[in-house]
Amino acid sequence: MSKFDEIKQRVYECNMDLPRQGLVIYTFGNVSAVDRHEGVIAIKPSGVSYDVLKPDDIVILDLQGKTVEGTMNPSSDTKTHLVLYNHFPTIGGVAHTHSTYAVAWAQAARQIPILGTTHADHLHIDVPCTDFMSREMIQGDYEVETGNQILSTFKSFSSDEVEMVLVAGHGPFTWGKTPEKAVYNSVVLEELAKMAYITLQINPEISNLDEALVQKHYQRKHGKNAYYGQPVKQ
Repeated sequence: MSKFDEIKQRVYECNMDLPRQGLVIYTFGNVSAVDRHEGVIAIKPSGVSYDVLKPDDIVILDLQGKTVEGTMNPSSDTKTHLVLYNHFPTIGGVAHTHSTYAVAWAQAARQIPILGTTHADHLHIDVPCTDFMSREMIQGDYEVETGNQILSTFKSFSSDEVEMVLVAGHGPFTWGKTPEKAVYNSVVLEELAKMAYITLQINPEISNLDEALVQKHYQRKHGKNAYYGQPVKQ
């Protein structure tokens, strides 16, 4: 038994959700979770197929990236996750996928416009997209610089309100209070990317949704007087 068994099981289950939701194939993608009390993260090992992944394979590292428990190399995206955990102090989980439509928008280096209420139910702005990385950044500590690109993009956004981003030429990263919410946001992001793509095929001249409707849908779910869903039982 290990004191990290619970977080390893949780991260394993979240990672297994990625192929179940059609967001990854083969060894693509990864999910991590942070335990801020213990000062560690749990993350999928690098290059391990979901067909053979086991809870014991999940790697435990400290917030500086040093392995605490595990025999496998952690995900190649680990340093990006660490940048996010170290700069977004309220998040509890991070997910990275190569889902088709979200990646297509990232490869086009375009933010996903807010065209409808499904989008507005989840965030009140376009899904942001980073700039392309410079050659100096690519040739430096690439995964750290990927995180830095996200941080630069979020200078004007709140990571609590906007829990998703496209990295230009690469793909989506999402996060949330929990790793489960990070995966949920990955599923939502892929749907928003697909809906926006289809909408623009039908009507390339369509404008962003009216701001009043955006705010109505966002605030009824996330505002101080939100009325979506059921009251929390005391």
